[in-house]
Amino acid sequence: MDYGLTEEQLMIRDLCRQIAEEKIKPVRAEYDESGEFPWDIVKVLAQADLFGVWIEEQYGGMGGGVLDMVIVVEELSKACGGISLALAASGLGMFPIILFGSEEQKKAYLPRLAAGEALAAFGLTEPEAGSDAGAIRTTAVKDGDSYVLNGTKQWITNGGEAEIYTVVAMTDRSRGARGASAFVVEKGTPGFEFGKKENKMGIRGSATRELIFQDCRIPAKNLIGREGMGFMVAMRTFDMSRPGVAAQALGIAAGALDEAVAYARERRQFGKPISAFQGIQFMLADMATQVEAARALVYQAARHIDSGAKDVSKISAMCKLYASDVAMRVTTDAVQVFGGYGYMKEYPVEKMMRDAKITQIYEGTNQIQREIVGMKLIREAAARKS
Repeated sequence: MDYGLTEEQLMIRDLCRQIAEEKIKPVRAEYDESGEFPWDIVKVLAQADLFGVWIEEQYGGMGGGVLDMVIVVEELSKACGGISLALAASGLGMFPIILFGSEEQKKAYLPRLAAGEALAAFGLTEPEAGSDAGAIRTTAVKDGDSYVLNGTKQWITNGGEAEIYTVVAMTDRSRGARGASAFVVEKGTPGFEFGKKENKMGIRGSATRELIFQDCRIPAKNLIGREGMGFMVAMRTFDMSRPGVAAQALGIAAGALDEAVAYARERRQFGKPISAFQGIQFMLADMATQVEAARALVYQAARHIDSGAKDVSKISAMCKLYASDVAMRVTTDAVQVFGGYGYMKEYPVEKMMRDAKITQIYEGTNQIQREIVGMKLIREAAARKS
């Protein structure tokens, strides 16, 4: 099915499928075991110009939108949700600059990111500020033509590997969430160091580290937008990036479905392939239906965002929570189809199940997504009656 994609989008999809099949699949187990960062795959993705798919042409990109990002992330994630995250997380780090950056900032950073010469990362989460993004403690104090950052960010994807970081810090704690501001911080800036690399259950081919700021001085021109816009920058960024998490989840689910179907055709019990048993057929049918439903919602959410719609928080949250829940259900069922083999690391579905779990947690837990959706529904109902 072409899902109404343009000819260019279909070409991007086919290219990503080829890379996933030829370059990522053969090494996914190795990176899952070692936990090393997949720089060799990053170079392949950069050579294919995939880091620039959703960056404007004037900054070296291909001028695509969120749907183009979704296509790329889905296809790469079919092979490995962890390896694909190097690209997806760089997109997350880019969005504050794309959405709110000055022309000077865009010219300075986006061409390097589009070319894959540098990766980006987004620094919001802290030990005491996960779902409660307004509780961040990292500070940025204005000092002449500079800001001085102090604090620690936790669980930052691409941490330590990325060159460019968009970081949210408090410039006026007395204003609560409205006292947060966003900044660009480059790797190598004095006072900016990295903490431990996390030893994770899944997405092990992706780097997750602490960012530590100790009297880290950055130029005032690195402020994104204006002081006090940090929370808005973060929320708008998540509106744009959550379909990317949904696409990662969708890809993991679709990859697990493919593996389950192939295995069911090969595995024989009672003198025939297990795909001949109605119980297995029903499981596969339910898995396939859920994957298609998730894809329809994710693609529609991306198209809605690309249309320029003003309020996209609800559909962005919907696609993230639904696709990630589907990924968890489908990968769990895939392990069941494989039986005892599904529980073994020699087969890919146990990894897919581990990778799927994080999509229900990061960039806002699914409980938070449901709260966003519920609040929007209530407000919309109130607005209709007023």
